[in-house]
Order: sequence, then structure tokens, then C-alpha cells
Amino acid sequence: MSKETVVLVHGLWMKGLELLPLAWSLRRAGYEVRFFRYFTRHPLAPSAARLREQLGEPGPAPIHLLGHSLGGLLLCHLAAQGGLPENGRVLLLGTPLAPSHAARVFGRRRLGRWMLGPHTLEALLGERPPWPANRPLGVIAGERGIGMGTLVARSLPRPHDGSVCVAETRTREVTQHLVVLHSHFGMLWARDVRDQVLHYLRTGRFEPRQE
Repeated sequence: MSKETVVLVHGLWMKGLELLPLAWSLRRAGYEVRFFRYFTRHPLAPSAARLREQLGEPGPAPIHLLGHSLGGLLLCHLAAQGGLPENGRVLLLGTPLAPSHAARVFGRRRLGRWMLGPHTLEALLGERPPWPANRPLGVIAGERGIGMGTLVARSLPRPHDGSVCVAETRTREVTQHLVVLHSHFGMLWARDVRDQVLHYLRTGRFEPRQE
């Protein structure tokens, strides 16, 4: 990888198309963009090992990692395997680092257990490696409560993005946290979020918002 690169990791039931607007913004800003695709019903650890293999040996140019939703949990497994590039930043969008209320409720139903699969359900209920203490971690959470999570779990604690509660994105591991007025998928297409992503990749911090 000859220039600064961002690897995008999609979320549950997705294939990466939903990340295209973000990819376009990153490319316009001068980054090389790569997508990592995986089967979301499969265990995350082997998928993380495959991502580690694809990243290869580190070069002089930074490699940043951005995971949406379940993709952020896959990056936790990558970190546990020692696969994080040393010279890049990691940013998660709408990732439930704490156990997911929506997954817990959905998983009580036969249909929900089938749609999620046992491995994904375990991951969403908190079965993930801890984030390494020596690596900064940025998280953007949404608080516009529109999404599938409200259909399967009407008791979803507010504020939430329609699938993931803001509280589920806050753990002691998170060093930079930002809440935006967008839904779980809406944040991927929002210009202000794309601006914050670019700012975080450049500086390691989110840009202060004007009140």
C-alpha cells in the first residue's frame, strides 16, 4: 500500500454497498479505500484472521480501519490477534461494544436466532475480546431512533440510533466518543459524519461542534 489507506468493514447482513458514500469522500480526500467483506453469520475470529492476512506486513504509509456496527466487533478480534497496523487509527460507527439490547430481545425468538446465527448472537451479547489499553479507539454513535431495532425491541433504551443504544457504544476502552443526530445507517450517508471521520483520521480527535 503506497499511500495512506482506509479499510472499511461492513456490518450485519451487509456487503459494503452502504459504505460507498463514505468511500467516495475518503477517496476525494486522497485516501486509498479498500473493503473487507465477510459472512456475518460466521465466527468473527477466523474472519479477523483473514483480514490480518490481507493487511500483510506494515509499510511506511498508515493503514486506518473503520468498522460499522458488527464490523467494529470484528476489529476487536483483529486487535486481540495482534493484527492492528501500528501506524493507523481505528474508528467504529454504531458498534455495540457492550451487550446489545436489541440482539437480546430478537434472540429470544426463533426467527431472530435463525437470522442472526449463534456466532453473531454471541458476539452481539458481549462475547468479544477487550480492546487493547495501549490503542486509542474512536466511536461515533447515533441518536436518531429510526431503524429495525425498534421493530424487534420496542423497549430499546433511549437514546439510540434505531438499532444500537448510545450507552452500548460507551465503554472504558473508548478514548474519543461522539454522538450525532443520525440513525444506524443514516450516519453512513451524512455529510457531517463524513467530515468527522476525515477529521478523526487526520488528528485522532473529533472536531468540536458549534452549539
